[in-house]
Parts: sequence; C-alpha cells; structure tokens
Amino acid sequence: MKLALVSTLAISAVLTGCSVPTAPTAVSSVDGQFSAPVGRSAATRVPRGEHVSLGIVYSRNTQTNRAYLQEYQANAGTGFGQSLLVHPIHDAYVATSKPDLAVDWVKASLQRQFGSVTVYPDMQSLRAAKPDVVAIVDTRSQLITSRSSEVEADVSTDFYDSHFNYIGTAKGHDAKALSPVWADYKRSEEIVAEINEQQNVQVRALQKFDQSLSNLLTGPTDKVSMIDSKTDRKLY
Repeated sequence: MKLALVSTLAISAVLTGCSVPTAPTAVSSVDGQFSAPVGRSAATRVPRGEHVSLGIVYSRNTQTNRAYLQEYQANAGTGFGQSLLVHPIHDAYVATSKPDLAVDWVKASLQRQFGSVTVYPDMQSLRAAKPDVVAIVDTRSQLITSRSSEVEADVSTDFYDSHFNYIGTAKGHDAKALSPVWADYKRSEEIVAEINEQQNVQVRALQKFDQSLSNLLTGPTDKVSMIDSKTDRKLY
C-alpha cells in the first residue's frame, strides 16, 4: 500500500486566507498581580507537606496562553486543519494543542507536595483565603503555524510565603526548530510526526519543571532559580 503524499502547493493554497493563531507576546509572570513592592522571604525553604495549604493564581500569560491554544484547536477543527486532505494531520494539530495540559500537569505536581491546593480567580480571593503558601503559575506555548516551525514551551511557578514575600521559583523550558511541515513533498505520516513533536516539547518543559520543583522543595532557596531582583514586583 502506497503512503499518501500531500502536495505543498495545494496545502499552501488551503492555508492562505485561513486564520492561523500565533503565540501571544509574553509579559512578566507577576504582571497585574502586585501593586506594592514585594520583599524577599526570610524562609530558606518553601514549606510543604500534608499540613500546608497552597493557594494558586494563574498569571496573565497562563490565561492568555489557554485562550491561544483554544483558538489553535478551533482553527484546526474548522480552519487550516479541517481543510486538509487527511484527517490524521487535523487530529495531530488538535491532540498537540491541549489548552489545559500545562496547568493540569503543574497542579497535579503541586498536589503531590502540599496538603491542599486551591486555584483562586484573582489575588483578592486568594488573600482572603489566607493559605500557608502562595504560588503564581505561569505558562506559555508557541506552536507550529503555516509561517513558522519554531516550537517553544515555558512553565514556571513563583512561590511566596503567607505574607506575600518571595521565596523561590521552579521552572522548565524546552524549544525545538522543526523542519518546515509543508516543505517539498512529505508523506502524511511524516507531517503528523512533525506536528506531534510540538507536544513532546511541551512535555519535556513540564518534566524539567518537575525536576526544578523537586530541587526547590528539597534544597535551600539560595541555590535555586529566583525572580530577577530588578523586576518591579508589586503587592496587590
């Protein structure tokens, strides 16, 4: 049985005129969260364990990234992906742009370290709840488009004590420059494999986050990643 070939020219014509979402520009993970300077916590470790409550707020990047991935999936379902000649290509776009992959992974990782983990809609709600530890979860993805084959994923969590003083950060990053999906003539299987690689990039970033989180929670905070001291951090 011959493998199906996809015509570059035909696909390019299909992609022209379709709205293919591009990754939004990243902002600081604390953008919009604080309105007064935040100090450095006296804690040498992030408190953890069954007795410790953790309150989470998603950063502006995380909220924007989720909307971006939802749009990416929607376009794969009704735009550039739906118009392709083979369903596996469309399905690969949808499968590798899960809007909640990063936040669900990070939340599950944190639930293994803290007694309770609660996501709050904003900093006011979190402050009212008074958890033992505060976390700002920041995620961002850049996926394949008809104009770019650069794939990138970033995930980080900034931890603060109950007085909103900064303790430390766990983070993961991965990136890969793929060969152009529509270059020359490629078998559909080759195109699907390229598209699937963008999920592998996201997963590797999350695995690196898990390792960074382990290092942060088991070692002194002066040995782990920290927010740039020059960043203007403000308390909400």
